[in-house]
Amino acid sequence: MEPHKEARTPGDPVAWLPGTLRTQTPEEEEPRVGGSAPAASVLDAEACGASADGLWDLPVEPAERRPECSHCSRPQKVCLCPFLPAHPVHISTYLYIIQHPAEENKVLRTVPLLAACLPKDKCKIKIGRRFSEERDPELSTICQKSDTLILYPGAEAADLEEFILDSPVYPSTIIIIDGTWSQAKDIFYKNSLFRLPKQVQLKTSISSQYVIRAQPTNRCLSTLECAAVALSILEKNNYIQETLLRPLQALCSFQLQHGAQIRLSKEHLLKNGLYPKPMPKNKRKLRKMELLMNSVKI
Repeated sequence: MEPHKEARTPGDPVAWLPGTLRTQTPEEEEPRVGGSAPAASVLDAEACGASADGLWDLPVEPAERRPECSHCSRPQKVCLCPFLPAHPVHISTYLYIIQHPAEENKVLRTVPLLAACLPKDKCKIKIGRRFSEERDPELSTICQKSDTLILYPGAEAADLEEFILDSPVYPSTIIIIDGTWSQAKDIFYKNSLFRLPKQVQLKTSISSQYVIRAQPTNRCLSTLECAAVALSILEKNNYIQETLLRPLQALCSFQLQHGAQIRLSKEHLLKNGLYPKPMPKNKRKLRKMELLMNSVKI
């Protein structure tokens, strides 16, 4: 609803901020001598400028953030700690999360829930877009180890379950990139460090339970879900997956109860004729859309 605007007659005074353009009707224009403005107009302009300058001296109150739980990083009123394990889940695998900076302040992010379920010395979060040996010697050392894996789908990626059966060295560390698909792609391909570890992917038929955030396809999983499945495989313990998914299920359930809607994947919308936007004219983007409609992995 637009704010109520009071009617103004031609004779009413109007305040003008410095630098704004004021147009005059022929009746308002006054004759000028030698190209100079009348003294009254100059005084009015100075008065308006002085009053506007005073606005900058007013104190600005910072936006108040809701108090957050120090454990699950959720607002205290919607704390998810009751759904976290009583004690950190015991794992022998080291997990490194490479988080895009844009994910750090998102309200419905899943990484804080994941970190709250695991021992602090087993789950480390690295935030950034670019990484190198000079910027992060620890991560560089991890990437060069033969027992480190990076979870990123692609033609060169091996199935994680099959890989650990044949690998002479059992993996001790797994790296997962946290971000949108375009952000993750940018991080993976523009950091040579991440092509040093063995690249693996998950071949699973489960659908994402992170239903309050749209995914490209029905097979795409959130960062927490990827970690839950991968750790369950590496630790050979299905209890880990069940435990890590519990706070995510609670988060989605709470959001749906308070007005959020289930976000269907782009693949589902395209297949069922529900995609709300026009098809792209760009041939490359159009080809991706067609692959989604035909359930071809891209």
